[in-house]
Amino acid sequence: MKPSSKNKDEKNLNSVSKQELNSWKRGFTPQAEIWNGRMASVGLIIGLISWILVNNLISRN
Repeated sequence: MKPSSKNKDEKNLNSVSKQELNSWKRGFTPQAEIWNGRMASVGLIIGLISWILVNNLISRN
């Protein structure tokens, strides 16, 4: 790999601040994809906890 290519990659990685990535933007943007992933994870966790609680309540009866 060429040294100049590595410098370009490092510049691209540092070009977006953490505040910019956490901002709430609509449309097909990297910020929207980040929030979509976060909300999907929260939804899966809530669904799993609900499923476990319901199965424990059903099995006790």
